[in-house]
Amino acid sequence: MGEQARAKAPGKAAPAAQGKVSAKKPKAPKPESRLAMVRRARRINRELAEIYPYAHPELDFRDPFELLVATVLSAQTTDLRVNQTTPALFAAYPTPEDMAEAAPEHLEELIRPTGFFRAKSKSLLGLSQALRDRFDGEVPGRIEDLVSLPGVGRKTANVVLGNAFGVPGITVDTHFGRLVRRWKWTEQEDPEKVEAEICEIFPKSEWTMLSHRVVFHGRRICHARKPACGACPIAPLCPAYGEGETDPEKARKLLKYEKGGQPGQRLSPPPDYPGLPAPPLGGAAPDEAARQP
Repeated sequence: MGEQARAKAPGKAAPAAQGKVSAKKPKAPKPESRLAMVRRARRINRELAEIYPYAHPELDFRDPFELLVATVLSAQTTDLRVNQTTPALFAAYPTPEDMAEAAPEHLEELIRPTGFFRAKSKSLLGLSQALRDRFDGEVPGRIEDLVSLPGVGRKTANVVLGNAFGVPGITVDTHFGRLVRRWKWTEQEDPEKVEAEICEIFPKSEWTMLSHRVVFHGRRICHARKPACGACPIAPLCPAYGEGETDPEKARKLLKYEKGGQPGQRLSPPPDYPGLPAPPLGGAAPDEAARQP
């Protein structure tokens, strides 16, 4: 074979020129240390405290019994629907003794708007009878006693203890669990395990208000399906930034309640709440009512 034929024959590619180095793959970011995560978590809490200085339980209540009943009713529904339902309920049955004697059919009808009304009616009758018979008609202030009541778990007990008795507690509802996993504070799914891990990150004095702030943020900005990332004040601290809408204008349209200029969930919000009170059952929102002749 001549020199020309050999030059055209297929063969191995020529070796790379001496001294030429191929591009290196970028290094994967180092996993966040436990200390760094705790510092970031506490900074998020401080930021949330500035964003929501008015954070509060979004159930209307005047005493521990009303809060206990409202929290039981809040399962699988919104706080707004509970708040719209409880005025008639408490007008009919203002005390545990009254509710313990309620006809199940009447109680079911009063709480029907909250859904699952038969199961909830059974729980309300059971806890009211237990309060009457075992606790002299008073809601107990210990978690061991609260979780012994029908229909009352740790979440409900912590809501009552934190907001009616001033006993610190972490309330792990769907919003809280979703956000703390999104923020990489925990990988746990079980509410009790989530509660235990978050309690280790924050001082006890912060537990109740932390719960309110996280839930407020989850309802207003950090939504489950489409977070408003582009309008989120804590975006620089969030490892999940970008899961939602990042365009600021589009993100602002996703804001809810007072952040979106809409009514909140309470018919009787605290005096420092910056938004509009919610309308009663079947009523128009305050801004809508003002426009009606």
